[in-house]
Amino acid sequence: MSALSADERGVHLPCPACGQTNRLRYSQLGQPFRCGQCQHALAPTGGPGQPVEPRDEAAWTALTQSSPLPVLVDFWAPWCGPCRSVAPEVERFASATAGRLLVVKLNTEEFPRIAQTFRIASIPTFVVIRNGQEMNRRSGALPAAALQQLAFSARV
Repeated sequence: MSALSADERGVHLPCPACGQTNRLRYSQLGQPFRCGQCQHALAPTGGPGQPVEPRDEAAWTALTQSSPLPVLVDFWAPWCGPCRSVAPEVERFASATAGRLLVVKLNTEEFPRIAQTFRIASIPTFVVIRNGQEMNRRSGALPAAALQQLAFSARV
């Protein structure tokens, strides 16, 4: 499973029925989505069910400021062995929490300013954000159960 892309207005999700790319607007996360072309259910739980990767800093800002759902960010890098080993757990967690939480993968090599803003000193680091504010964090390769505890024990 690969991560979905996101721009400053929402998450891009292809329709499994017709292939049309649809934008799930951040402000409407948590609500069911249907394909604009064929009306097939895209995100019946209100979330994409896959990790999301922002295209640029504008998308990052919009996502963290506009999402009505808490956001769990996986700060990672492609060269990091523990980051690669935990990726399947992050994907499982994204699928299990669709509609209740948005999971974002942020490559620290592509977005060093954002990583610096969050004072990321080691990776992987997981940060829970709500309304643009950090609520919780933990570093290290974590199983899905630990991600769940981190995300839902935060003051969200």
